[in-house]
Amino acid sequence: MKKRITKLLVILIALLGTSFFAQSILIGKKEAKIITKDSVKKQKTTEKTLVITDSTTAYKGKFKPYKKTARASYYANKFHGRRTASGRIYNMYELTAAHKTLPFGTKIRATNIATGKTVVVEITDRGPFIKGREIDLSKKAFFTIASSSGAGYINVCLEILQN
Repeated sequence: MKKRITKLLVILIALLGTSFFAQSILIGKKEAKIITKDSVKKQKTTEKTLVITDSTTAYKGKFKPYKKTARASYYANKFHGRRTASGRIYNMYELTAAHKTLPFGTKIRATNIATGKTVVVEITDRGPFIKGREIDLSKKAFFTIASSSGAGYINVCLEILQN
């Protein structure tokens, strides 16, 4: 008997809470209609370079060609969890990269020349230190654009995001 009364009380409280919530939404809509257009100041908004929607990231701005063909490799397990040259902790499951000369925080679009797949990464580290390699991508970034999982390096086209 006590369990039934308790369940009824919980349901009653839940119903009252939702009706109160619905009334507050309706009151908010009525109050919003009262505000005149003249009383609202127009603010100048600046365009952001990053728009995140669901699981997709779209970058506003133009990409300027940097290198038409470059050899990209990836670095993963050995450096995972270590501090990078920029001071951030390296995570092989993020879209980051290492480059010898580009400033930290630079956004680069790497396009696999063979497949046409692209990925946008942020420069967070220095490297690669192997002759003939231009950029080291994180494991996630590399396998996003690689045609096979057994590849150790791929040829890419590099473009820099201009703000």
